[in-house]
Amino acid sequence: MKSDPTFWLLARSSGLVAYALLAASVVLGLVVKSRPLGSSVSPAAVVDVHRFLALLGLGALALHGAALVADDAVDIGLGALLVPGVSPYRPVATTLGVLAAELMVVIYLSFSVRRRIGAKAWRALHWLTYLVFALATLHGLAAGTDSGRTWALAFYGAAVGAVLGALAWRLVVPPTQGGPRHVPNRDRQVAL
Repeated sequence: MKSDPTFWLLARSSGLVAYALLAASVVLGLVVKSRPLGSSVSPAAVVDVHRFLALLGLGALALHGAALVADDAVDIGLGALLVPGVSPYRPVATTLGVLAAELMVVIYLSFSVRRRIGAKAWRALHWLTYLVFALATLHGLAAGTDSGRTWALAFYGAAVGAVLGALAWRLVVPPTQGGPRHVPNRDRQVAL
């Protein structure tokens, strides 16, 4: 009897969506200070979209994990999603994904404790986003069943290219001059 591929398809697609949302959030976080769209979009709006994309990415990530646990083609239990190194399925690649997911949750939750930990500590923690992106990229390439296909390689290449392009933009274009360091009418700083 052939097993139902629904959960496997859902796991694959939600993982790709989570990765795309992570990449988009990282890109927005990188360009918020340099304002590539000029003054037509406020930094506060960019920060809000940045945080919303990160939240959507966490939702897609939760769906990815739930679909993997529900799928009967691969034996992945809840423990394998929470404890690095426990998964029997491509253990190194899965460990990279678990670490990326856990760091992503910590970084997202840091927004709510920023006042308590201070801007300097929050910013230092936020730098881990680059590690999250790198781990997620390696996880997808090494654990994904479609990673060897041309479209998947183009997908990962486009995401990495977008992040590297935004990073280059951030390094080359100085932050907008004369603007406040804090987002107006908000109690948070503009993201890294």
